[in-house]
Amino acid sequence: MNELSTLQQVMIWVLPVLFAITVHEVAHGWVAFKCGDDTAHQLGRITLNPIKHIDLFGTVILPSILLLTTGFMFGWAKPVPVNFNRLRQPRRDMALVALAGPGANLLMAIFWMIVAKIGWLTVDSFSFTLFLIYLGSAGIFINIVLMLLNLLPILPLDGGRVVSSILPPTWASYFGKTEMLGLPILIILLFTGALGKILLSPLLLIYIIVGGDISVLQHILS
Repeated sequence: MNELSTLQQVMIWVLPVLFAITVHEVAHGWVAFKCGDDTAHQLGRITLNPIKHIDLFGTVILPSILLLTTGFMFGWAKPVPVNFNRLRQPRRDMALVALAGPGANLLMAIFWMIVAKIGWLTVDSFSFTLFLIYLGSAGIFINIVLMLLNLLPILPLDGGRVVSSILPPTWASYFGKTEMLGLPILIILLFTGALGKILLSPLLLIYIIVGGDISVLQHILS
């Protein structure tokens, strides 16, 4: 396999990243709508149009910086607004809405696995089939990363919402006060390397279970 140019890297990562963060947010809004809160629906946010979900920093600036410095793209979309007080059963439904995002990413990882398998079944000297393999592998990777990251039990991540929904109300109230610390905690975990250590083992395990090829992943990340 030849080394990938910057343009090729962009082409391989941009679609999976856009779809991963878009479908993640749409899933939150759709489940919230089904559970009684139409806030996202009224704002036109339950749509697969990525323009509706673009966050200047999380969708454009950060992924560009990561691509130039690390060789792969990662980011997030503008969060879909959810009014938990309008949910029919707020505590239960908050967990369902939170789990919808990571669940959507798992389904997207399976979709990208199919794309990669199509590439493997038709692999030949044509670059398009290799592109499908690279694209599918990147899609599997980015969706698993997004799924695992959001399942961390830290507010305002989805995992934190789930924890809040199952704690006794008094404890949940105290836990909710930690939300302002969520972003600093993530930044510390990221820059100390602890985040990578936390995510690496489950990431590789799920990547292999879903059907990803480790050698391809190493190539597109290099």
